[in-house]
Amino acid sequence: MSKLSGIFLPVKGRLIITIGSFVCLLLFSAKLHAQDPLSRFRSFGNMGGGGGQKGADTLAHRKADTITLNFRYLDSSRYLKMDSTVYDFSKKVPQPPTWIILGNNGAPGRDLIFTPRMNSGWDPGFHAYDLYTFKVEDTKLHHTTKPYTELGYFLGSKSEQMIDVQHTQNIRPNWNFGFEYRLINTVGAFQNINTNHNNYRLNSWYQSKNKRYQNFFILVASKLSASDNGGLQSPKDLDSLAYTNQATLPVRLGNGLARASSNPFAPVISTGTRYNTATWLMRQQYDLGQKDSTIVNDTTVIPLFYPRLRLEHTFSYSTYRYQFSDYGIPGSYSLDSLYYADLMGRPYIQPTDSFLRRDRWQDVSNDFSIYTFPDAKNPQQFLKLGAGLQLLKGTFDTATSSVVTTAHRIKDQNAFVHGEYRNKTRNQKWDIEAYGKLYLNGLNAGDYNASISLRGLIARRVGYLQLGFQNTNRTPSFVFNQASSFYLDTSRRTFSKENTTNLFASFEQPQLKLKLKGSYYLMTNYAYFQDYYKQRQESGPFNILEISAQKEFTVGRHWKWRALAVVQEVAGPSPVHLPLLTMFNQFGYEGSLGFPNLLTNFGVEAHYINGYKADGYVPLSGQFFSQSDTTVRQHLPDIALYLHLRIRAFTAYLRAENINAIAFAPNGFGWYHNNFVTPYYPTPGLLIRFGFFWGFVN
Repeated sequence: MSKLSGIFLPVKGRLIITIGSFVCLLLFSAKLHAQDPLSRFRSFGNMGGGGGQKGADTLAHRKADTITLNFRYLDSSRYLKMDSTVYDFSKKVPQPPTWIILGNNGAPGRDLIFTPRMNSGWDPGFHAYDLYTFKVEDTKLHHTTKPYTELGYFLGSKSEQMIDVQHTQNIRPNWNFGFEYRLINTVGAFQNINTNHNNYRLNSWYQSKNKRYQNFFILVASKLSASDNGGLQSPKDLDSLAYTNQATLPVRLGNGLARASSNPFAPVISTGTRYNTATWLMRQQYDLGQKDSTIVNDTTVIPLFYPRLRLEHTFSYSTYRYQFSDYGIPGSYSLDSLYYADLMGRPYIQPTDSFLRRDRWQDVSNDFSIYTFPDAKNPQQFLKLGAGLQLLKGTFDTATSSVVTTAHRIKDQNAFVHGEYRNKTRNQKWDIEAYGKLYLNGLNAGDYNASISLRGLIARRVGYLQLGFQNTNRTPSFVFNQASSFYLDTSRRTFSKENTTNLFASFEQPQLKLKLKGSYYLMTNYAYFQDYYKQRQESGPFNILEISAQKEFTVGRHWKWRALAVVQEVAGPSPVHLPLLTMFNQFGYEGSLGFPNLLTNFGVEAHYINGYKADGYVPLSGQFFSQSDTTVRQHLPDIALYLHLRIRAFTAYLRAENINAIAFAPNGFGWYHNNFVTPYYPTPGLLIRFGFFWGFVN
């Protein structure tokens, strides 16, 4: 019997019946839409240039049910269209193809592509759950002619659920409001690995009628809760006849705990992580410049305004709470003292103790900037100079018993200056960006980061070329500071500033659907974790070279092959281990299947990761750490079958993932040949997912 049969088979039947009925309903609905011209609703346009598909790719003006919807980001004035393609599942569920996830949706994750911190200044140091956190810079500020709402729901085996709700509307022609909520809830395939993440976003964008004043308001909050099991006690247990259900495999932390409830509104985290973050930001801008107008007809005149000088003030208030706790349950469960003693160097922790580490922060920042626009009719060209003050307050709590103690409190500040130059030429052929930031005094005095890039169109038949340079000098994240309650090393060290230099180049040919990119990193004083809790710094320099290629091939009329390959090589004495080759391939059909308003994508996906000494993960500090003892290799590439459908503003997804876990020996047929993404952390085996996103014009 399959080790998954105890938890998968009861769900499988319901999923197949529901999904089969739903697909038939979709095809019937597509035919009805084709016969009713008044029901036409054109879907969102493709965000990038090229790559669009036949049919409705933009929201065009049509009778009563039409809408024009575009958006921009806070630090950009370029308007973008929403993406209408459906082949990329990661645009809806946060699991990019080059990332690994430790067990299930919502679990800790990291990018296999080397991406060091290139921002100077204060950083608390907890990034294992960044994939699920709402951020200010990712907020889409919309402009829409009618209220628009999108509802999303996903259901998967292993008791996985995801709910996504988005709404945007213009309260007035010059004032937009937006709201977004996302819930990720998963019980998982193994013991003590359930997750429950709640994300909220509110945003407002107001512009005065004379176009001189703008006000941006953004509130983002993330409440992330995840049980952490530390991985399997023995990877060989996957093939053991003693465990016919993978949910009973012994784990390192929380072994023996009752299986978590699938109720998303009553999460139970006995041993695990709670990260709560929130940011409230308000930005105000006032422009000085020249007035103008456009005459539409005898009665309509559209006022125009060309800014020449802009005054900007940004205020933000952020709170951060990072916690790991392990509480014993009397009579049924006690702390895994061997884990703490053998791996964490904490032999004094007894089975009746509790373990708590918590860092709490408050960040109040003010920034004042001045813009100047050399070309009155090109707002994409400007010079920006500014200065800011950041006030920080930290509180650090610890416990190895029922009594929680506050180990330390700090109050500090940072004063910094920054400058930026951007120029996207009016002929759209050249794009220049330069940025610099320097911390003058305070907690991170001496930190800086500088970057410059040039992107240009060589020729239509040749393509685009981009060249760039970055250099960052930064204080290591605060988790490397002895004041942090997550500084678990028994030795006390002083860490020097990290210095990272990055040279990069990219080439893009839209007609060939080809992208090439190369990055070279020079690292000095690289701070890292080693062997679960030791904190180290590599003082000597070392180099990392990355080369990636991305290409879309058309096989016949409707069959597409999308391929991504990344090669990474490390030179010099380095604690960084990277897979030499990482590949993602997607091959499938794209077309309408004879239904005019139906867009269908179905096929197969495969992820391949070259064997390497993958970083381990320690739940207590929420960090991936360098290790040199275990080489992680795939039995087979991770394989998924997919069916994605879109009918106007409705999109449905049906996926069977980790098909590669199928096994016929040594224990007969089953799904127990799980791949490992890091030592002791396997993938969840066969996973069936079904969900939809549906947009409404109100």
